[in-house]
Amino acid sequence: MRTYLVTGGAGFIGSNYIHYMFRKYGEEIRIINVDVLTYAGNLENLKDVEDYPNYTFVRADICDSEAITKIFEENDIDRVVHFAAESHVDRSIKNPEVFVKTNVLGTLVMLNAAKAAWELPDGSFKENKKFLYVSTDEVYGSLDDGDNYFYETTPFSPHSPYSASKASGDMLTKAYFDTYKFPCNITSCSNNYGPYQFPEKLIPLVINNALQGKALPVYGDGKNVRDWLYVDDHAKAIDMVQEKGKLGERYNIGGHNEKQNIEIIHIILDTLQEMLPDSDPRKALVSEKLITYVTDRKGHDRRYAIAPDKIKAEIGWYPETMFAEGIKKTIQWFFEHEDWMKNVTSGDYQKYYEEMYKNK
Repeated sequence: MRTYLVTGGAGFIGSNYIHYMFRKYGEEIRIINVDVLTYAGNLENLKDVEDYPNYTFVRADICDSEAITKIFEENDIDRVVHFAAESHVDRSIKNPEVFVKTNVLGTLVMLNAAKAAWELPDGSFKENKKFLYVSTDEVYGSLDDGDNYFYETTPFSPHSPYSASKASGDMLTKAYFDTYKFPCNITSCSNNYGPYQFPEKLIPLVINNALQGKALPVYGDGKNVRDWLYVDDHAKAIDMVQEKGKLGERYNIGGHNEKQNIEIIHIILDTLQEMLPDSDPRKALVSEKLITYVTDRKGHDRRYAIAPDKIKAEIGWYPETMFAEGIKKTIQWFFEHEDWMKNVTSGDYQKYYEEMYKNK
């Protein structure tokens, strides 16, 4: 049985990855989920798998080298998928220090623990071990409104404390391969969306606010462009890179779904109007009148666009979910999980875990 160590598995992308892996491999794998449970970590995301005999949750901080080393010493880890990160740009602008600590120091701790566990006396590494660092397209900086794209060879040019901290962890991982031939890969993904996404992010924020008739804030002119990737497509890509990726290589994972932010909001409003029955009183609340333009974010990148040519050519992955389909699936999920959204927006999920772990 192959054992996976997933960091940040109680977060949005991490929890979706865990669900994907159990759907695909079932009892053939074991997953150890390490998460410190910050505001973005929610074990409700994993209620369906928490009782699986081949699933283990460990509450630990990736910056705690003693705790992380202990996990490696007590388990024969085959794969590390390193999601854990502070990821919200606005929060990084207000408090860069926590981003540097988690995204840089935390990555260093993970690399050192895996290296110590996997390295042989001659400096080589045990077979069939691999570490995957999940990075972001934001490390590349910003594109203009032309036809250019981010490639794996695009120079780094991060513009926010968040993207700078992710670029640092990214380069540390690359340095471990270059220096030690440490068995690793790096993936840089575009904006993810789908189930379990924390509602400070654009798509769940718009869905939640629109259904309540609340303002829909739009930075600047709303014409900043992002490439949107359905989270299950991302999970599949990560699995394929882990199994087929050439050691030391970076792979861009993009959705071929470039949209302006204001376009995303209009699509969500139109889709809500289409999906809500006439009998639902929330349908009358969903309106373009809710759109509210606000002062632009500091250092706001104009456009991100990933070219996933390399991962398609070398590994055979391509995005399967176009935005029109993915947004309907996402909205339907939120319709079916209104209690989840209420618990997150009220903060009740945090109170529950604080009580659960206060004596541990």
